[in-house]
Amino acid sequence: MKYDRLNSIIKSGNITIPLYLYKEYKKLDIDLESFIFLMYLNGKGNNILFDIKRICEEFYCDETEVLMYISNLQDKKLIEIKVITNEKNIMEEYICLDFFYDKISLLLIDEINDNKVEKEDTNIYKTMESEFGRELSNMEVEIVKAWKEKGYTDEIITEALRESVMNGVAGLRYMDKILYEWYKKGIKTKEDVEKNKKEFREKDKPKKEKVDVFDYDWMDDDES
Repeated sequence: MKYDRLNSIIKSGNITIPLYLYKEYKKLDIDLESFIFLMYLNGKGNNILFDIKRICEEFYCDETEVLMYISNLQDKKLIEIKVITNEKNIMEEYICLDFFYDKISLLLIDEINDNKVEKEDTNIYKTMESEFGRELSNMEVEIVKAWKEKGYTDEIITEALRESVMNGVAGLRYMDKILYEWYKKGIKTKEDVEKNKKEFREKDKPKKEKVDVFDYDWMDDDES
């Protein structure tokens, strides 16, 4: 579609493109021209009288192009042509957008589900911000993302956070050292952490009868 034609359509007020649909139109599996034509139809509401001459005038195109757009959208199961009998008992063709609305509803549901997953995934960030008493910087967020991409779970990151706070060093640099030490030792869960601490206490008994958990420093427990 030529830009001058698109500009004419927009200026005429015969088309409105919701920002969300513009961003997601590729998910409809149609080309940009067909999408713009679909938005023209969407602006007319559902069950639009198939008046090809009027459509040509408002969309600045010829009948061949209109029929091509209609065919493309039908093939993609986004519209259908219905024959409806009017009040004068005359059968007329209407363009129905029910398929399009159904497709958009599914896209919105998928987006809601994706956002729900993303929101749940931010729990570790909220936990860290609560412990630090401040928002994480962009750099810190990227570091946590890198941990997760490496395979560290929220559970083990939370344990590292707890250990760093208990040792009075609440920061990602210290947490990174803890996670690295745990990674070398194959510590992947909360249970692994507790087991390793228990083994450390048992090993340290001859030197110290009681080990205060708050004095446990992972950096001094390097068995490598």
